[in-house]
Amino acid sequence: MLPGTRRGQRLDELAESTPTTTAGVSLAASAWRRLRRNPTFLLGAGIIAAFALLALVSPLLAAHDPALRLLEDQVSRADNRIPAPQPGFPLGGDQYGRPLLSRLLIGSQQTLLVALTATVLGLGGGLTLGILAGAFGGWVDTLVMRVVDVLLSVPSLLLAVSIGALFQQQSRFTVIIAVATVQIPVFGRLLRGTMLAQRASDHVLAARALGVRERSVVFRHMLPNALGPVIVQATLMLAVAIIDAAALSFLGLGSADTSTPEWGQMLGSAQDFFDTHPQLAFWPAGCIIVVALGFTLVGESLREALDPKKRR
Repeated sequence: MLPGTRRGQRLDELAESTPTTTAGVSLAASAWRRLRRNPTFLLGAGIIAAFALLALVSPLLAAHDPALRLLEDQVSRADNRIPAPQPGFPLGGDQYGRPLLSRLLIGSQQTLLVALTATVLGLGGGLTLGILAGAFGGWVDTLVMRVVDVLLSVPSLLLAVSIGALFQQQSRFTVIIAVATVQIPVFGRLLRGTMLAQRASDHVLAARALGVRERSVVFRHMLPNALGPVIVQATLMLAVAIIDAAALSFLGLGSADTSTPEWGQMLGSAQDFFDTHPQLAFWPAGCIIVVALGFTLVGESLREALDPKKRR
């Protein structure tokens, strides 16, 4: 076995904390009671709810088309001037005279779409690898875990940039594939650990002793009880997906189409104005940080609430 990376060790520790018995409603109810009293969870949930609502209704809230250069006459390259906040344009305009607030609102929708799609794809790939390794063991487990260990040994952002650079045509699809690929080994290793914990549980051993088919043992007895930590990790990985996607767009590996803005893309296009007009970077960067913080707070709260070692 190759030496585990720090990320791999943390995933294994999370997998080992999975209950090996089906606590059912009592565990869920107990976790929910703790979450309702946890201000960290409530703060994170509030941020996520506001972000999701904003993304859903952003086309209605955006007073102007984010692609139109409505304030272009106020842009001056000679004296490095951009539109200031004014009636109808609370945040002013960007370096091309486009309404900044409308671009932030529409950008929330694109950011959520990219992060959700990448995380769902990464979760699907990780579940496949985790089921194969955790349920069947043997050479399948060895092969899968060698691949996972290699991928986890590379810093996630470096791996995402390397994957994104392989595409000749840069687009949001490129960002989604790169971020999803980075997440696959994380989910795969975590599910593999929780599946191994379930293999030794009493209810799984009893099912096998009664002659239940292996497929039913895996999908009806092992997998449902192994998904708890994976769901928690998915919440945390949404935060990572938002940051990684923004980083890729900032580095120019995202879509070149600026008519449909995305926060990372907006941050990248503002890098030439950090000194003279920092507000162009402040608003998208602030949105990215706040939303990523919301998902992180919820994920950490869920992890603590579902940890059987911390149950009262």
